[in-house]
Amino acid sequence: MEIIAAFLVTFVGCEHLAIMLIEMFASPQKQAEYFDLSVDYTKQRPARIAMANQGIYNGMLGFLILVSYWLLPRTYHLVVTQLLMIFVVVVALYGGFTVSRKVWSMQMLPAVLAGAAVGFCIL
Repeated sequence: MEIIAAFLVTFVGCEHLAIMLIEMFASPQKQAEYFDLSVDYTKQRPARIAMANQGIYNGMLGFLILVSYWLLPRTYHLVVTQLLMIFVVVVALYGGFTVSRKVWSMQMLPAVLAGAAVGFCIL
């Protein structure tokens, strides 16, 4: 189960780093495509600023997930990672209701699976 947990947690962390790159550096056309938004919206300066701000949060979250899992002692990394997966699930649940249902399959499902795998490692 440790290998599955490591893979899933790493996937969730890298996914958030990838989301950061899209939110901060992708073209408005790509952002519209990835996030089911209109290009007219993603071209607006306030939208670009908001997405960049959200991107830095996703990047820091991805970084924290990876660092906490791979660098903290086992006793701590399992609990901290479990809490971070709960955080991702709650935020993705809200995002699925407010932005796109796609968030549930793309962000929430991997975090649920990673959290469950880490939970089995704690037992």
